[in-house]
Amino acid sequence: MFYTYVLYSLKDNKFYTGYTSDIEKRLHGHNNGEVDSTKNRRPLKLVYFEACLNQEDALHREKYLKSTYGKRFIKSRLKHFMDSENYYTG
Repeated sequence: MFYTYVLYSLKDNKFYTGYTSDIEKRLHGHNNGEVDSTKNRRPLKLVYFEACLNQEDALHREKYLKSTYGKRFIKSRLKHFMDSENYYTG
């Protein structure tokens, strides 16, 4: 299995999207500063993920979620999260 995931940075209040075959290990790596693109954005919270049967589908889904329409999908999908005190828009 491969996973497309969305993290939320509690530092800069922005999302990060990626994919992996081991979601727990990858989240651990993000929060331990082992991933260059997120090491200065810690702590990070896993807020969304999808499972795919192969790497190609996960990569395709990651690219979609990074697009304008994909970002709209995530914001719509996480509406209750974004309406809560856990999400800061300022």
